[in-house]
Amino acid sequence: MTSSLARVPCTIVTGFLGAGKTTLIRHVLANAQGRRLAVIVNEFGDVGIDGELLKGCGDASCPEENVVELANGCLCCTVADEFVPALDTILSRQPAVEHIVIETSGLALPKPLVQAFHWPAIKSRVTVDGVVAVVDGAALANGRVATDLAALASQRAADPALGHDNPVEEVFEDQIACADLVVLNKRDLIDPAGADRAMAKVASALPRAVKIVAVRDGKVDPTALLGLGVSTEDDIENRRTRHDAEVEHDHDDFDSFVVPVPEIADPAELAERVRSVAELHDVFRVKGFVAVAGKPMRLLLQAVGARVTHQYDRAWRASEPRDGRLVVIGLKGLDRAAVARILSG
Repeated sequence: MTSSLARVPCTIVTGFLGAGKTTLIRHVLANAQGRRLAVIVNEFGDVGIDGELLKGCGDASCPEENVVELANGCLCCTVADEFVPALDTILSRQPAVEHIVIETSGLALPKPLVQAFHWPAIKSRVTVDGVVAVVDGAALANGRVATDLAALASQRAADPALGHDNPVEEVFEDQIACADLVVLNKRDLIDPAGADRAMAKVASALPRAVKIVAVRDGKVDPTALLGLGVSTEDDIENRRTRHDAEVEHDHDDFDSFVVPVPEIADPAELAERVRSVAELHDVFRVKGFVAVAGKPMRLLLQAVGARVTHQYDRAWRASEPRDGRLVVIGLKGLDRAAVARILSG
């Protein structure tokens, strides 16, 4: 067996806030067909909501202990401190893991993470099977890379004193530049003409021929995602991005915080509060769990801009308090106190 075949393949799933990365990975875990998987999930913020979502899958192919959360730190910035220890943990599992799925934060640049696969502590043990970029088809159909950036674009266009290079656009383009496969998600929310516009936007950002797959609810056949066999790290220097000349980068344009939410009576009323937050403040994303009075199941709520979904996820465990919490991600400088007042009721 060659050293390449002996290495554990890793699929890096990148994509902007709210594009549907976690939904896609949940689908992969639920349809793993016996393949032993592990997941490294990286959050932007203090609370690992996405990790909780993935642990809640309850699939034997990826038990809870095989889901490793890295919160409050961007993988593309903290490879040595966060990524290597996470790999050590996963590769020590028995039975041995056959494939690792890495979900980056919505603000991460995948290229530095792929480059880390050349590190001596990593390269002999794992390889990048492929980089999958998940994009928000509904937003792209409307000319944006995320659903709720219209206010930001209008502000920049109206004020000649502001720079017009949108950092969010740069993140989007850098994610696409490293992709071996692009998943255009939320196809069910757009008409054929909108799908054409979204496809054209992605194609314009692609520096080379890359397959684009249009889906709804992140439902991609896992065989189309796992087993690409690209060894992306061997070609990463040819994936040119805007940040190639930078020694490091930051996320100073973004902010995240947690809002505690007491037990609620009406999920629809909470969803309306979340929608109002998106309309009144520079909020990209809201996600988290809350307790509903009289219900043994916890309510999972996710919002991308003013589009809010909620569903019962799993039963509250006897050992955990029924404490609701919502993670808010938005522009730096947004009014935290005002957002918290609305969300907490």
